[in-house]
Amino acid sequence: MEFPKDLRYTKEHEWVRMEGNVATIGITDHAQDSLGDVVYLELPNDGAVVTKDETFGVVESVKAVSDLYSPISGTVIEINDALVDSPEVINGDPYGDAWMLKVEMNSPAEIKELLTADEYKKYVEEEK
Repeated sequence: MEFPKDLRYTKEHEWVRMEGNVATIGITDHAQDSLGDVVYLELPNDGAVVTKDETFGVVESVKAVSDLYSPISGTVIEINDALVDSPEVINGDPYGDAWMLKVEMNSPAEIKELLTADEYKKYVEEEK
């Protein structure tokens, strides 16, 4: 299981990569592994407003349907259209090609509330 050090994480198993004021968001390796084969993904449109800890979409696998929760607040500036068409990419590359949204953040300080890689790894191990 991977826990890239350059990302921040939520207890709902989303990850965030910061580039200036833009946050790229996806789901973690642990989340995709728990879900099993992903078959459907629903994301908001460009321009949608997302709010920290509120749902922004749905991921569906052969095992379950799960809500996706925004780790930060802001405006969606890009969605990964290729992922919507081929959601199975989530299972193969959760931290790369399977990014879901790019969000212009309202409050960059929110990132400090998220877990570091080491904190997230410990959380996942305690959850088992």
